Amino acid sequence: MVEINIPSDLLPLDGRFGCGPSKVRPAQLAAFSAAGAQLLGTSHRQAPVKHLVKRVQVGLMDLFHNPSGYEVVMGNGGSTAFWDVAAFSLAEAKSQLLVHGEFGAKFATALSAPWLEKPTVIQGEPGSRSELKAEAGISAYAYPQNETSTGVVAPVKRLAGVDDGALFFTDATSAAGGIDFDPKETDVYYFAPQKNFASDGGLWFALMSPKAIERVERIASSERYIPEFLSLKTAIDNSRLNQTLNTPAIATLFLLAEQVDWMNENGGLKWADGRTKAASSHLYDWAESSAFATPFVSNVEHRSQVVSTIDFIDSVDAAEVAKILRANGIVDTEPYRKLGRNQLRVATFTATELSDVQQLTKCIDYVVERLG
Repeated sequence: MVEINIPSDLLPLDGRFGCGPSKVRPAQLAAFSAAGAQLLGTSHRQAPVKHLVKRVQVGLMDLFHNPSGYEVVMGNGGSTAFWDVAAFSLAEAKSQLLVHGEFGAKFATALSAPWLEKPTVIQGEPGSRSELKAEAGISAYAYPQNETSTGVVAPVKRLAGVDDGALFFTDATSAAGGIDFDPKETDVYYFAPQKNFASDGGLWFALMSPKAIERVERIASSERYIPEFLSLKTAIDNSRLNQTLNTPAIATLFLLAEQVDWMNENGGLKWADGRTKAASSHLYDWAESSAFATPFVSNVEHRSQVVSTIDFIDSVDAAEVAKILRANGIVDTEPYRKLGRNQLRVATFTATELSDVQQLTKCIDYVVERLG
């Protein structure tokens, strides 16, 4: 690696730009060192931790515009676990899935379980997306709102002409808390807290409609075998008691609660949406005016505002640039490992400051210029 020292006046104040785990704000850590630390080592079945869980649930409902009849359900295991939760506890018969990257493909694999019919998979090219299509016999339509691997975004929108009772599942892990949406346009809006919510992984949350909860109850009363850890009915029952089936990560819950409160106090999801749009727009504008960089996602409407993927020309080694940035304290700008492109991937989550993104592009220009 070429040794290049970036001048301190060009460096961002915070050099964390990873797509998860992501930047945690200093104010969250300060709050945890005081009130949060007192909860460690205490029972999750007692009032202090149950109050923390309720604080998160109420805060998320406020952030998501308080849709009537919806509930915030939580469990252990992160979004990866929720894919299997959905396969056991939510999916019936045949599903249709929109796949335009690694994480959409993983959900499609989960909903190909042997007790379910083979799903219809609508495949989009990496860097773009396709659209869901109304199809007879489909009980669930599923898609990633934000494909973290490629930086492609999809709208949260119901489809006309679907069968009665069909549900919509939205994988919102890297979108939730950073992109505004109408919650009534989906039935299951699920995510983990290590992206826009500036916390750690290991938990999943789902904003669920009455129709989705009714299906969970019906499947749970059927003869289908459902492991307790993957039972959504068990998760719903526990969530109504402000707890999880097994011990949750208290620090993760506390950091999440602080982030949700911060968002709500500053204007909610509309405010957060404005922050991520401003930061990502700077990156895309910089790339489009650059002599060596260009947005990977060519269709402007498909570009994510929370995960920006920027291609480099062949003569500029993006991996070398990322290594030099890391040596200067600017970390996690590497592309998704399986995508295999000469690019940088930059998270512009809600906690990320626009000023830091502006400094990042100055640093990239500085490094590329010196690499010749």
